[in-house]
Amino acid sequence: MTLRINDVAPDFTAQTTRGSIRFHDWIGDSWAILFSHPKDFTPVCTTELGYMARLQPEFERRNCKIIGLSVDPVDDHERWARDIEETQGYLPQYPMIGDTDLNVAKLYSMLPADAGESSEGRTAATNATVRTVFIIGPDKQIKLMMTYPMTTGRNFDEILRSLDSIQLTSRHTVATPVNWQPGEDVIIPPAVTEEEAKKKFPEGWKTLKPYLRVVAQPD
Repeated sequence: MTLRINDVAPDFTAQTTRGSIRFHDWIGDSWAILFSHPKDFTPVCTTELGYMARLQPEFERRNCKIIGLSVDPVDDHERWARDIEETQGYLPQYPMIGDTDLNVAKLYSMLPADAGESSEGRTAATNATVRTVFIIGPDKQIKLMMTYPMTTGRNFDEILRSLDSIQLTSRHTVATPVNWQPGEDVIIPPAVTEEEAKKKFPEGWKTLKPYLRVVAQPD
């Protein structure tokens, strides 16, 4: 199964560093970020988990939960967390899924169905595709997917910016332009008629082209 934006995120039950969870129940009425890793005790991912631990208060401020995943056992995650705190200065407080049967990796199209049923003996190279970020809404639909190679550290400031955009555009009929940052002008989509725009944005907007109308960010 290939996942696409707006698909319902597959539900699952798994063991984590914070106990057993059922994914959709764990999300509840929140937003969620699921980010996966090829293997514990790998250098690039160590920096990423530490940075997400640092950013966790920012995500919480946006009603967004964080959960990590690696195909290694939960016990390994616990030992890895101590390395992360020692080297990055932040201890992950969010749960980390132990996907030892590869179930979640397969559900989320990060490994093929014939990848086997055990993480035992697998290396970071054989799990290279288990390196995706998913933003999931309170409706349990996938809003964003970003997949990275093992050698490229992910930009989680960009994930935070993307979440800001997705949350804003879910509340208002607007879109965000290239390199948008919170507080900057946004775009009125072409599907919004002039009459509808007058009601939604009574203070007016700037028309650069009939299809490109720029307006101050709504609250």
